[in-house]
Amino acid sequence: MTSSGIETAELDWESVDGIDIPISRQFGDVYFSKANGLLETRHVFLNGNDLSTRLSQLQPFQYFCVGETGFGTGLNILTLWQLWQQVRPANHSHLHAISVEKYPLSKTDLIRALNAWPELKPLADQLIAQYPLPIAGCHRLSFPEERFSLDLWLGDAHDVFPMIEKTKAVDAWFLDGFAPSCNPELWEEQVLNHIVRLSDIGTTFASFSVAGVLKRGLKKHGITISRPKGFGHKREMLKAIWQQTEEKTESSAIDQPTEAFKPQNIAVIGAGIAGLSVAWTLAQRGHHITIYEQKHPLSGGSGNPLALLNPKLCPIEQAHEHLMTLTWQYALNFYPKFEAFRAIQVNQIAQKNPQDLLDLAEQYPVGLLQTQTPEQNQIATTLSSLKLTQAGAVSPHQLRDQILKHPNIDLKVGKITQLIETDSMVQLMQDQDVLAEADQVVVCCAKASSDLFDQYPVLKPIRGQVSWLNNSEHPLAQDQAYSYGGYCMQLDAEHLILGASFYPNREDEDVLLEDHVHNFDLIHSVYPTYAQHLPDPAFWQGRASIRAQTADYFPLLGQVQENSRIFTFAGLGSKGFLFAPLCSEILAALMLYEACPVPASLLQKLNPRRFFKKVKTKKPYFNA
Repeated sequence: MTSSGIETAELDWESVDGIDIPISRQFGDVYFSKANGLLETRHVFLNGNDLSTRLSQLQPFQYFCVGETGFGTGLNILTLWQLWQQVRPANHSHLHAISVEKYPLSKTDLIRALNAWPELKPLADQLIAQYPLPIAGCHRLSFPEERFSLDLWLGDAHDVFPMIEKTKAVDAWFLDGFAPSCNPELWEEQVLNHIVRLSDIGTTFASFSVAGVLKRGLKKHGITISRPKGFGHKREMLKAIWQQTEEKTESSAIDQPTEAFKPQNIAVIGAGIAGLSVAWTLAQRGHHITIYEQKHPLSGGSGNPLALLNPKLCPIEQAHEHLMTLTWQYALNFYPKFEAFRAIQVNQIAQKNPQDLLDLAEQYPVGLLQTQTPEQNQIATTLSSLKLTQAGAVSPHQLRDQILKHPNIDLKVGKITQLIETDSMVQLMQDQDVLAEADQVVVCCAKASSDLFDQYPVLKPIRGQVSWLNNSEHPLAQDQAYSYGGYCMQLDAEHLILGASFYPNREDEDVLLEDHVHNFDLIHSVYPTYAQHLPDPAFWQGRASIRAQTADYFPLLGQVQENSRIFTFAGLGSKGFLFAPLCSEILAALMLYEACPVPASLLQKLNPRRFFKKVKTKKPYFNA
């Protein structure tokens, strides 16, 4: 991304027959037809891609992907969703949409624009509830009860399309956006080349525009174009298909096995937050998941009494590919569906490079971050802070219980000692016995993951201890957390939880007084007056556990060996609850051939094989 941030759309409004029509000041064009935008969408994009027939004929577990070049008011996507409700087969097929928008409407303007279409209101309300902040990057909106999802990429199409990883070809394109005369950048050759890159044989294209630049850009790739009657007074529109021909060589087809269209039996080894999140994500798609855990769920680093979603946000120009920023946004859509979540604000003390932290408030959307002087802090301190107004806390054990109630998830206690992969399945061994067979396996065993692979990246153990104590006489606000190198917040009405000690290369798990003292010293260094009211650390309770960390601090996510049925998700460090939901969506994309919700550059940083040295073939030496 080249811009420092995302600008929202600047609009004028024109009333036509009682309907407010938004007009873009940036492009000087209307967002939808003054005649009837809804009917035009159906004529051009739905009928132009033959979607009524194609969607109604999807096979069980088939995943159909629609791409769009300009999200605008969301009218096309909502109309597509409405059609999906009408024609979708009663199976586990899924409709996914990918849309790009350079100037997203503010939520207020979006609500006003969509009021023009009362019949779409039930769907519009669901879209608006998940509508993202104007921050660059991919925002995944999931509607599992509808078997529908949307990746809304905010940014210039010129920047966005090159960064989309092709884990699933787009089946149909809505080539929308303002007219080429108003927005020529959207229709330039480089953008069209990437649209074709993300497509495949059988992909269809539809547009209201028959501009020469569009026709030439598609024909160059051998795509067959026709020009049927346009909507209303428009003489023609564009309809195109990428057909198979003998000489066609440009297709970068994805080798998708036929078993992708059937319910899969997937084994997840490990029941920490990584394993639980992966199990939930795959089970939501209709697959049967068996979790294997050698002790009990949350027995490792994920089993603390409370988890804080506390991202360290990056400068805004890096947000589109910054793992912590992306996972935080998705987590705030994911966890509220569970009773284990409570919304919270985090007061991040500005310690190292304080001005860099405080400057973020001016970069992000208004109201998200607030600078606070020492006097504005709710607990007495001499340091300034940055308040993150949208964060959360998760009760791990409550989350575990709800996940394990999913009808597609089974839990089995037992240690898997070996995985044997064949062409058609993976055998899960317990010593010399075949315990089970699975179509695919995900290993989520933190540092112990390496026991199941011949080659695996090194994970460093880190001992951490959290402490909790009775603070009923001096409780903090339930909706506030404090981050200062350590962190503290109310565990419940009567107890404060503090964390956490950090000792690399230690694997002892006894609760130690010295770690309680460490946690006390952390809070005392920032909030000395409040710390003096706390009971003696000798009376505190605690829990110590071991986290696993990679050398570059990014998790391991994907196949350890190429073209394998065995995947891994490990090395989450101290950010497991923050990383796990979005990383599970990425893993589902890799396993089930779905669209990937992060840019290719970030996907490469998560690939477990990044630590393996590539073997260079030596060139033969010839004597002169």
